Amino acid sequence: MAYTQAHLDALEAALVKGEKRVTFGDKTVEYRSVEELQAAIRAVKRDLFEQAVDTGLWPGAPRQIRVTTGKGF
Repeated sequence: MAYTQAHLDALEAALVKGEKRVTFGDKTVEYRSVEELQAAIRAVKRDLFEQAVDTGLWPGAPRQIRVTTGKGF
């Protein structure tokens, strides 16, 4: 399933409020525990990151450029 930022916002808002029930449009999900809700948040974040990498919105590994200089002796 392709998650959106709205899904993540709804999950995080429920966690902050201490609720276990989250509504996405016309669907309602009730989690059994806070740990299960946190696992869902991690899964959505991971999916959003993978979507960003696949579409090229998130670059690959950062590049480093090292410059060394000397006096020429």
